[in-house]
Amino acid sequence: MTYTDPAHSDAPLLDITGLSKSYGRHRVLTDLDLTLPPGIHALLGPNGSGKTTLVNVLSTLVPYDSGEVRVLGLDPRRDRKALQSLVSLTGQYAAVDEKLSGTENMLMMGRLFGLSRRDAERRADGLLERFGLTEAAHKRVATYSGGMRRKLDIAAGLIGRPQLIFLDEPTTGLDTRSRQALWDEITALARSGASIFLTTQYLEEADALAERIVVLHDGRIVADGTAAQLKGRIGGSTIQLHDDAGHILEEIPTRGSALDVARHLDAVAAARPDVDVTVRRPTLDEVFLELTGEPADTSDRTELDRDEVAA
Repeated sequence: MTYTDPAHSDAPLLDITGLSKSYGRHRVLTDLDLTLPPGIHALLGPNGSGKTTLVNVLSTLVPYDSGEVRVLGLDPRRDRKALQSLVSLTGQYAAVDEKLSGTENMLMMGRLFGLSRRDAERRADGLLERFGLTEAAHKRVATYSGGMRRKLDIAAGLIGRPQLIFLDEPTTGLDTRSRQALWDEITALARSGASIFLTTQYLEEADALAERIVVLHDGRIVADGTAAQLKGRIGGSTIQLHDDAGHILEEIPTRGSALDVARHLDAVAAARPDVDVTVRRPTLDEVFLELTGEPADTSDRTELDRDEVAA
């Protein structure tokens, strides 16, 4: 495989064949095959499934043992320096310096990315404005709320104009309003030409943002597809009939199309005009449970999955 820039071709964003990784005798990733185009993609999996290790391999932090891996057409082992200039990795917890101001953090990152002082200042001002941090730009980060620190951390990772942004649990600890604002920013970044690869414990986040969702379990990919495709694996929509107390009286399978739902509702209205009706579709939570045997984990997590602890 040779390097071609995904921004100017049809080259895959990620192209992985037979990827394996172990820590000592503990196998963390086993024979992963995955090809993803540019865009927004989500990686789901229970703790210990290998998510953190996979992201660390793709972002050059950890070497893989075997297989072939290309990120933006580059090998994370052989082309490590070249790839590092094209990607940004933001971890679960903000890594900004609390003793510096928001602007100082941004300028420091800009200089580390090799920008001139003037270019770093220009990029910092634009990103701080974009993330709603202009008023707090000259305040010490120690005075920021958790949501503000998270946004600053992501903004700092963007100052070098990366082609691929790895976001590990980007909205952990954010309130609903801040989470929605960050979703909007992620979507805007994708529209500007950047690609996003995110891990998340919030399945609605993957549902709302991701063009493709990859589910990892016990170090293997157990599903890969759009949210609709994954939901389709456990059945289609159902029409639920409820009594006055909200108890389900009956469930009627439906193909989910407007025509099919209308046909069933006409029959229900004729036979049982007083029942309450809802149309229910499978959720990613149900998909996750079926694929992994575990409910989605929405509790607070440590930064490292169990696969990292095993190292």
